[in-house]
Amino acid sequence: MSDVRLTVLDRRGQRIERQVTTGTTAADLYREERGVIAARLNGELRDLAVEPRDGDTVEPVTVDSDDGRSILRHSTAHVLAQAVQELFPEAKLGIGPPIENGFYYDFDVSRPFNPEDLKAIEARMREIVKAGQPFARREVGDDEAKAELAAEPYKLELIGIKGGAGDEASVEVGGGDALTIYDNLDAKSGELCWKDLCRGPHLPTTRHIPAFRLLRSAGAYWRGSENNPQLQRIYGTAWESRGALDEHLKLLAEAERRDHRRLGAELDLFSFPPEIGSGLAVFHPKGGIVRRTMEDYARRRHEEAGYEFVYSPHIARSTLFETSGHLQWYAENMYPPMEMEGARYYPKPMNCPFHFLIYRSRGRSYRELPLRLFEFGTVYRYEKSGVVHGLTRVRGLTQDDSHILCTPEQLSDELASLMAFVIDLLRDFGLTEFEAELATRPDKYVGEIAEWNTAEAALRHAIEAADLPYVVAEGEGAFYAPKIDLHLRDAIGRRWQISTLQVDLQNARLFDLEYQAADGSRQRPWIIHRALFGSIERFFGILLEHYAGALPPWLAPVQVVGIPISDAHVPYLEQAAGRLRARGIRVEVDASDERMQKKIRTAQTQKIPYMMLAGDRDVAQKAVSFRYRNGEQRNGVPIDEAIEEVVKVVDARIQV
Repeated sequence: MSDVRLTVLDRRGQRIERQVTTGTTAADLYREERGVIAARLNGELRDLAVEPRDGDTVEPVTVDSDDGRSILRHSTAHVLAQAVQELFPEAKLGIGPPIENGFYYDFDVSRPFNPEDLKAIEARMREIVKAGQPFARREVGDDEAKAELAAEPYKLELIGIKGGAGDEASVEVGGGDALTIYDNLDAKSGELCWKDLCRGPHLPTTRHIPAFRLLRSAGAYWRGSENNPQLQRIYGTAWESRGALDEHLKLLAEAERRDHRRLGAELDLFSFPPEIGSGLAVFHPKGGIVRRTMEDYARRRHEEAGYEFVYSPHIARSTLFETSGHLQWYAENMYPPMEMEGARYYPKPMNCPFHFLIYRSRGRSYRELPLRLFEFGTVYRYEKSGVVHGLTRVRGLTQDDSHILCTPEQLSDELASLMAFVIDLLRDFGLTEFEAELATRPDKYVGEIAEWNTAEAALRHAIEAADLPYVVAEGEGAFYAPKIDLHLRDAIGRRWQISTLQVDLQNARLFDLEYQAADGSRQRPWIIHRALFGSIERFFGILLEHYAGALPPWLAPVQVVGIPISDAHVPYLEQAAGRLRARGIRVEVDASDERMQKKIRTAQTQKIPYMMLAGDRDVAQKAVSFRYRNGEQRNGVPIDEAIEEVVKVVDARIQV
């Protein structure tokens, strides 16, 4: 047997030059390394059964790494599909990719899965895991794959679009010419137990799945299109240890407790009446107060930062969106047009084109730049019903949209100032943990490469000036512009994409935007797109979950509730409430017939920051018992002191 020379990395990243015999597998190389479940061969993820060739570089992939967890979850999805087809032989297979923190698999079955089905499926999965079935990869031709999977219509469709799936289906067919099938084999006899079309890689055996749990089932259209059949999707999660699984399940339970949809109903903030349509919210009086407070504060901060407020209509003629490119590139996310007076009018999907027309309405001088236009503009986007989710994914949304038009010399400083402004305003809402992602020029792009380089350098400078941790998403920019996506982490560690700063390299040309430079020449401005909250609706939902409904006092719809011991104490509290209202505090007095303890529980359920209780002694002493929503209470607090404490906390936006 001939020798094979390899560069082998251990799990600490140390490089070792090794000489092994032909036929040595990655599994042989890492036999003594615990937790290694796959390998990276010359940068490509592969099964441990792969046999490196002379000159190859091999790296271990551990189960507790991001790639390792993805492989673990993908393998668990295969075990799920095997269990389903064993228990429901008529089930046809869709796709089963890993997703963030878990996996799913889609099935075409005669009826939806119920909780008892999930219990039975999970029990069968545990038997498969215990059996230690090896995952065996083999390459097949198109005709061979079609013959083997003749009973699977969705797999046949994927084979037909091999290399062009363009979505999560790519985990099955990939982007190359070869197709692969993975066989699950009996650990003792080696006989075939089950097989699936899949790009891989996978774990060595099912026994390498340490901990998993099925979570729920839901309907899902095949490949996300409402024009396709609706399948049944089973979601699950898998982790490298029982402890990691338990921690994740605790997080899921906490996330469910914080679900903004549930809190919105319990706190009477908003709803989604079916008569209006999916993804279209109405805000109730209390939710309206929170939203107005958010918007008013943002308006004031923008005014202080030199923004100018504009307003634009909700619809426009098709010619506007032809000029902007939306009808060429974004039509599938737009609502259909209305025919009026011989023209087609579309509900606007974005505010940008209207702002460009405002700029173009008259001649501009370099002395006016940077020009910062700002609007709370409501837009309408046709999101597929399968992705609509409470306030965080809606079809009607109000963006805090701004477009900054500046000279080339102003671009870098303007972006740095803008990034600082965005972070500062978000911190005022109690958010403190941020990360940035710089999306750079894709392979297919429009515009001059020199402009792309300038824009990317300016965006990078803005991130670094803000001293933010960031990653570079190479090639992930839009074809017309690079951008920064700002992410935040909420109170339970979840990551949300929130603000976007994008340098637009095209619309100044498309809309023929110009300014007169100092030398009298006509120049095109640079354009910065910016949505700080992203959308008011989504940011509202994020805040509600971040605070578990207990919004800081300055945002709370009711900031103080007066609770009388008896009806005789209502006038005293009404007088105190009047003084609070005069200072801008939102206050109510609970004069209902309920007992005092019930009123306190109601105030706590409604997450009202402050309760002022009053009885005979309080009235006599011109005081109140001051109760906080965390249960703490101070008795005999002078009414003047109580009022000043509330006003101080609200005015300073203290996060209590």
